[in-house]
Amino acid sequence: MYYSRIVATGSYLPEKVLTNHELEEMVDTSDDWIVERTGIRSRHIAAEGETASMLAEKAVRKAIEDSPVSLSDIDMIIVATTTGDLVMPCTAAILQDRLEVPGIPVFDVATACAGFIYGLSIADQFIRTGHMKTILVVGTEVMSSILDWTDRRTCVLFGDGAGVAILQRSEEPGILSTHIHADGSYNDILYVPSSLPGQFDAEKLPYVQMAGNKVFKFAVKALGDVVIEALAANDATKADIDWLIPHQANMRIITATAKKLGLPMERVIVTVETHGNTSAASVPLALDLAIRDGRVQRGQKILLEGFGGGLAWGSAFITY
Repeated sequence: MYYSRIVATGSYLPEKVLTNHELEEMVDTSDDWIVERTGIRSRHIAAEGETASMLAEKAVRKAIEDSPVSLSDIDMIIVATTTGDLVMPCTAAILQDRLEVPGIPVFDVATACAGFIYGLSIADQFIRTGHMKTILVVGTEVMSSILDWTDRRTCVLFGDGAGVAILQRSEEPGILSTHIHADGSYNDILYVPSSLPGQFDAEKLPYVQMAGNKVFKFAVKALGDVVIEALAANDATKADIDWLIPHQANMRIITATAKKLGLPMERVIVTVETHGNTSAASVPLALDLAIRDGRVQRGQKILLEGFGGGLAWGSAFITY
C-alpha cells in the first residue's frame, strides 16, 4: 500500500506590509477595533502587477531548495486559489510555465479558504492509488485585488501570500486521512460577485461580500465537527494532536475552535496577527512557518483545517 508524505514546504509573503495604523488613514477604522474583532495587526500586500502565480513560484522554489526532490521529479501541480491570474488558463498552467515543467497534469482548485485542504486530499488520492509519485500542492492568493478598500468590514481582514507542500510517495504513513465537505446552500454569505461580461451587477462590484456573523457561527461548528471526524477516522483522541494548524481567518474563530476541542492555545499555530486571512494560502503559510521555526518536528501529528466560501471546509490529519 502506498502512502503520501509531506517532504518539504515553502512560503512567500510580499514585501509590502500594511499595518492597522496605515488602514486608519484609508478607511473609517482603528487599530483597537481591528485587533479586538479579528486579532489582526498587519498583513502583506502584493505589489502592483504581482500575481498569484508569481507568489506561488517563489514559494515553490523555496520549498525545492530544502527538498529531497527536484522540479524534474514533479508529476502534478495543484493550485488552490480564489484570485488566479486569469479566467483561463488556470493559474496552475501559468505556474507550470514559470517552473519550466511541461507535460505534467495541472489544475486549479477553487474552494476559497478550504482550497489547500482540498488540494491535499486530491493529491493524497493520486499518490495512494499509485498514479503519481510526487505532487506540488500550492495555496496562493492576491486577496487585495478583490477588496473594496472603502469597506471596513472586509478590507481589514485579508492579506496576500503563497504556501506550498511537496507530497511524495512513502512506505510510511504521512497523510493519515482527509475529510472534505461543502454546502452550496450557503453560497450567498461569503462570495465575490462575477465581473465576467454579461454577468456583471453594477450594484455589487467584484469585491468580497461577507455576512460575518453567519460565517462565524457556521465556521466554528464546521471546523470543530471536521476535527472530531478526523480523530474518529483514525481512532485517535485530542491528546494525540501535537499541533492544530487552522485556517487563519479570525482570532475569535481560532480560539473558539480550540476551546471547543479542549486544546490549549500553546498547541495551536497562529499567524493571523501578521498575515491576516490569506485564504487558500493561510494553512500552508502557517505550516511552513512552524516547521522552519522548529515547533513542528518529524513524527508529530498535526491537524490541518480550512473553511471558506462555498461554503466549503475540510481537515487533514497527518504525521509530519
